[in-house]
Amino acid sequence: MDGITNVMEYEEIARQKLPKMVYDYYASGAEDQWTLKENRNAFSRILFRPRILIDVSKIDMSVTVLGFKISMPIMIAPTAMQKMAHPEGEYATARAASAADTIMTLSSWSTSSVEEVASTGPGIRFFQLYVNKDRNVVVQLVRRAESAGFKAIALTVDTPRLGRREADIKNRFTMPPYLTLKNYEGLDIGKLDKTDGSGLALYVAEQTDGSLNWKDVKWLQTITSLPILVKGVLTAEDTRLAIENGAAGIIVSNHGARQLDYVPATIIALEEVVKAAQGRVPVFLDGGIRRGTDVFKALALGASGIFIGRPVVFSLAADGEAGVRKVLQMLRDELELTMALSGCRSLKEITRNHIVTDWDVPIPRVVPRL
Repeated sequence: MDGITNVMEYEEIARQKLPKMVYDYYASGAEDQWTLKENRNAFSRILFRPRILIDVSKIDMSVTVLGFKISMPIMIAPTAMQKMAHPEGEYATARAASAADTIMTLSSWSTSSVEEVASTGPGIRFFQLYVNKDRNVVVQLVRRAESAGFKAIALTVDTPRLGRREADIKNRFTMPPYLTLKNYEGLDIGKLDKTDGSGLALYVAEQTDGSLNWKDVKWLQTITSLPILVKGVLTAEDTRLAIENGAAGIIVSNHGARQLDYVPATIIALEEVVKAAQGRVPVFLDGGIRRGTDVFKALALGASGIFIGRPVVFSLAADGEAGVRKVLQMLRDELELTMALSGCRSLKEITRNHIVTDWDVPIPRVVPRL
């Protein structure tokens, strides 16, 4: 697909191509969608302080995540039901991630199973987990992910109930009948059916465990040796609790602004979490990234890497695997350019001094005497 010059352009193509119910499911946020807009807008309140006359002829963007070396700090977040976007769905995304030498996170609610995604070939993959009321289902899913070679569990902790997504209620969202949540096939649990409101909200109410708490994070460590990333942390308090309860890393996320509206943008919440973590575990950012400049800003605020969600499903809808590959390449190229123009040759050279935010205390200016 020619003529695409940035990640945002894929959204409009996806909107034109997809059925309204599907596009709205991917694109919308909770209630007033204030946080949805803020996830993007907040990046514009961070400006660069570039350093000049530094030899940037060679730039290294590689990073190690949970012991795995990848080509760049840009990874794929879990997004549900990717075959609604494109017939190849998660297969295409897995191949694109592998080609870019980065990590893909597979959603529990994927339309391809952990085994099917593993069959696409080598690649470093994480598995996103929703904790089902039936703990035997959880044990089976985690064991299958382990057997299929997945390297970490991303435990989503911000969904004791589904947020109020009014587009889904209006559209009476349900999954197309020819698709299934493949990871749950053969398990005796409910189906995502048509209702008067959002079929997904009803499904979540029936299946996911609203009693989930820190004890369950400990329990999860007894059933798997895989590292556990806690996804959905926005505060210093929960950061400290996550570390106390054995989290191997934290993903600062507001669920793509789809859960509680009027929480801060993730880029705003990031620094509080990073400071509370005190370097004990890596902190990652999920939400609102559309440019290489956004990635740089997150790294400058202390993130060890970032995850992208909507850009993946929109580019998948527009152009399949080639679309996802192009999104990853464009973000990589933009990050490399931002690093060069800021005077940073490696990720460790990106510091807090490379940015200024509108929440920084102003530096007192010394006025020279006349």
